[in-house]
Amino acid sequence: MAFQADFNRDSSVPRFGGHKILLVEDSRMFSAVLCHRFQTELGLNVKTCPSLKALQEALAQDPHGYTMAVVDLNLPDSPYGEALDCAIEHKIPAIVFTATFDIATRNRIMERNVIDYVLKDNEFALDNLVGTVRRAILNRKTRVLVVDDVQSARQVLVDLLTAQQYMVVEANSGLEALAALEAYSDIELVVTDHHMPDMSGYELTRRIRHRFGSDKIRVIGVSSSNDRMLSASFLKAGASDFVYRPFVAEELQCRIANNVETLTQLKQLRAAAACDYLTGLYNRRYFYDSGPKVVNQCLRQKAVSSVAILDIDHFKRLNDTYGHEIGDKVLIAVAARLATIFEGSDNLLSRLGGEEFAILFPMMDSHAATKLCDEVRSDLSRLKVSADDEELSVTVSIGVAEIAGYESFENYLNAADQFLYMAKHKGRNMVYSDARMTQEAAQ
Repeated sequence: MAFQADFNRDSSVPRFGGHKILLVEDSRMFSAVLCHRFQTELGLNVKTCPSLKALQEALAQDPHGYTMAVVDLNLPDSPYGEALDCAIEHKIPAIVFTATFDIATRNRIMERNVIDYVLKDNEFALDNLVGTVRRAILNRKTRVLVVDDVQSARQVLVDLLTAQQYMVVEANSGLEALAALEAYSDIELVVTDHHMPDMSGYELTRRIRHRFGSDKIRVIGVSSSNDRMLSASFLKAGASDFVYRPFVAEELQCRIANNVETLTQLKQLRAAAACDYLTGLYNRRYFYDSGPKVVNQCLRQKAVSSVAILDIDHFKRLNDTYGHEIGDKVLIAVAARLATIFEGSDNLLSRLGGEEFAILFPMMDSHAATKLCDEVRSDLSRLKVSADDEELSVTVSIGVAEIAGYESFENYLNAADQFLYMAKHKGRNMVYSDARMTQEAAQ
C-alpha cells in the first residue's frame, strides 16, 4: 500500500471533482465570485441560476444530477423562499445564503431541514459559505453513531445529522452501540444519550474510551437531566463534548462540526508524520512502526512474509554529475513508478531515506517476492528521466529476505540489506535473495 495523503502538499483544501452544485443567486457579483471560488478552490462543477425560473429550467433538464444547492432566500421571482422549496422538492440538499434574517426567517429555514444557512452580513460571508460547502461534501464520507433508547428523541438527532450529510447509524442501547462499533470500523463520532436501560451513556463512553482514543472517535453526550454535574462526569469519562436538552439545533451542529474538524486535523497531522516530504511515500518512521505489526499478524497466522530493500544504482555519481535537483527528480520518478506498481496491493512501500526504498510483502515467500521484485526492477529499467538535454536511464538493485520466525524487525531489514549488498557485488541491476542463493547452491 503506497501512501496517499489526506491533504495536499501545498496545504490547499480537498478538491471534489465530479460533484455538481446549483448556485441560485441573483447578484452578479456574488454569483461570479462564488462560481470562481467553487471551481478553483473546491474543483466543483457549478450551474448558476439567477432566478427561480432558471432554477426550474435547470432541474427540468437534469433533475437528479446535483450534489447540493446554494440558494439565495429572496429572489425577484422568489421573494418568500420559493427557490429553496423548489430545491427541497427535488430532494437536493440546500445551503441558504441570505441577507435577510430574523427569528421568523430562521425558523422558516430550519423547518426545511437545510444543511445550514450563511448570512451575507459581514466581510467573511463568502469564506464562510465556501467552508460550509466544503464541510457538507466531506460529511458525506463521515459516519456518525446515534445512541438513544427513545425513538422520537433519537430521530431528532438522526434527522439533524442526515441533513448535515453525515452517514448515520442508529442504536437504541449501549450494547447495540458497541455492536455497531464492531460492525462499522469507520465510525468517527458517537452522539449518545445518558439514561438508557442496559447501560448509561457515561458507562458507554468509558467503554468506548477503553478501546478507542479521542484521536480516533469523538463522543458527545446528550441529556435532558437537570444535574449540572453530569456534563463534568461525561467529560471525565472521556467524552469530547456534552450538550443539555433542549438544545438549539445550530449549537449542536457547530459542536458536531468542531469535533469532526478536530479529527480531520489529527488525520492530517498523522499523515504529515507518516509522509516522506519529497516523494509522498510512507517514510522510514511509518515503515518501522507499521512493519512489525504486519509481520506479527502474518506469523500469528503461521504465514511467511518477505521484505525487500531497493537501491538506485550509482546514485551518488548521478548527484555529483547532474546535481541534487536532478537527483531529486530521479527519486520522485522512481517513487511515482513504484507507487503505481503497488497501488491497491497489501504491500507496504516506503522510502527509507536517500536512494533506498523498502517494500514489505505480507503472505508472500521469498521465491514469489524475488520474482515480483525482478519484474519491478525490469519495469524501472525502462524509466526515462529528463536531465537538461538528455534522458537518463535508471537501474536498481534489490535485496529480498524471507520472514519466517519471530526476530527483531531490524534483523529482517539487515538480512535484506545483506542480499542487496550481494546484488551490487554481482554487478547491480539485479535482485538477490535467500531463495536465489538457495537455488544457486543446489546447482
